[in-house]
Amino acid sequence: MNCLKTITNRRAHAIYNSITQDNQNDKQVSKSIERFFARFHISSALNVSNTYKRRGIPVIEIFQYLFLLLFSNRSMYMSLITGKNSPSFAKDTVYRFMKLPQINWIRFTTILAARIIQSAIIPLNSGERVNVLTLDDSMFERCRSRKVELLAKVYDHVKHSHTFGFRMLTLGWSDGNSFLPLNSVFLSSENKKNRINDACPIDKRTVGYKRRQLSMETGTSAMLALIKAV
Repeated sequence: MNCLKTITNRRAHAIYNSITQDNQNDKQVSKSIERFFARFHISSALNVSNTYKRRGIPVIEIFQYLFLLLFSNRSMYMSLITGKNSPSFAKDTVYRFMKLPQINWIRFTTILAARIIQSAIIPLNSGERVNVLTLDDSMFERCRSRKVELLAKVYDHVKHSHTFGFRMLTLGWSDGNSFLPLNSVFLSSENKKNRINDACPIDKRTVGYKRRQLSMETGTSAMLALIKAV
């Protein structure tokens, strides 16, 4: 009986230590994110990128919550179920934010990367380093998602076979030692026969419509569009 109590107490103590450690880690991650947002002026980068909401929860609060989920290695579903880092807004608020068609995410990531390079990387480098732009073309498989918008049948040059998904074209900056992605685009297929689904109807004046059109262009055209955004 005493042995059972000892085992139970040890397990309870281990669970308590684990919960305490998780809470401490979450607080550290949250503070790091706040410092990052302040140092690189994330709020102004979002404003310049046409990121706004007419009413309700401020955009910066939603965006900071998404950062916290990413770096705490936790999904929004688990966050709501466990009650850890639960936001003061509903999950539909996040979904609506992610679907806003006016946000220019290419501009946002480009501005953010430029600020990081200028203030955090270049001051540590010598003037002899050569800065270059590089392009990476990788597969982004979505084999189980047949209802995804603009899902296409694309050829994987690594596996030498066709698969369902997108080509992820990424433009990055490098000084020969460090690499930082600037912007990216998911490429569907310029051939309509290879597209499983078409684009959803959307206002042609929005950035979202232009982004969808860009995803259906050739890799060369998309590459030039990413470079022009720098």
